[in-house]
Parts: sequence; C-alpha cells; structure tokens
Amino acid sequence: MSRRPTRPTRTASRDESPCLCGLPASYGECCGRFHSGAAAAPTAERLMRSRYSAFAVGNEPYLLSSWHPATRPSRVGLDPAMRWAGLEILATTEGSAFHTTGTVTFRARYTRRGEEGALHERSRFERYDSAWVYVEGTFVD
Repeated sequence: MSRRPTRPTRTASRDESPCLCGLPASYGECCGRFHSGAAAAPTAERLMRSRYSAFAVGNEPYLLSSWHPATRPSRVGLDPAMRWAGLEILATTEGSAFHTTGTVTFRARYTRRGEEGALHERSRFERYDSAWVYVEGTFVD
C-alpha cells in the first residue's frame, strides 16, 4: 500500500487572520500594527476598534498604554473566561485627525461561561502627546 506524501498543514498566524475589530483587513494590517507600536491609531474610532481587539487577544499592555494617564488604572484585570464575539460601532462624534476630542458609542458582544451578553458604552477619547487615548466610558442602556 503506497502512502501519499503529506503536505505540511499551514496554520495562519494571528497577523494573517481577519481582524477582530470587524474591519475588512487582516489583524496585522489593521489593529495588530497599533498593538505592536508600528503605527498609531489615526482616529478615535480606530483606537476604539484596536482596544476592542486588545481585549479580545488579552493585550493588557496596549490597553494601559492607550489609556489617558489621568484615568488609567494600575492594571486592567482581564477576565480569562470572557470571549469577545463582535463589535458594532453605533455612533461617532468628532475624533478625526482634525479634532482633539471624540466619542465612540459601541456595542461589544461577548460570551462568558456560556452566557451571552453585550457591553454598550459611549467612550470618550482625547489627543494626548499627539496620540489618541481612551479617557473614560459611560454605560448606555
């Protein structure tokens, strides 16, 4: 009995996988470049998307570094039972390259220990040292 040669299985790296933020690009081309420090998020919405992706991949250093120093906690305390399942941007105000402040209202779906849920928040962003940073969020019902 002859055996066919096996081909190595190609596993896509995280950089080649679709970005978790929902934009039509790979993680490496989208939020991954912000997480690595290769680029800075150009708008408040892109920072929001990159922070969602950072929560999804467990990147606490990025979450802390993209948080305004005046409101930044000493640690994020990521929940390993939390599985982020999708991000929907509902509204944005300002937050472009021409603004110094902006808000992003979003809904982030998750599963935690088999229970589905959603986080609905209006986040406030500011430019700090020429980069967008997260300041604070308000839960929306």
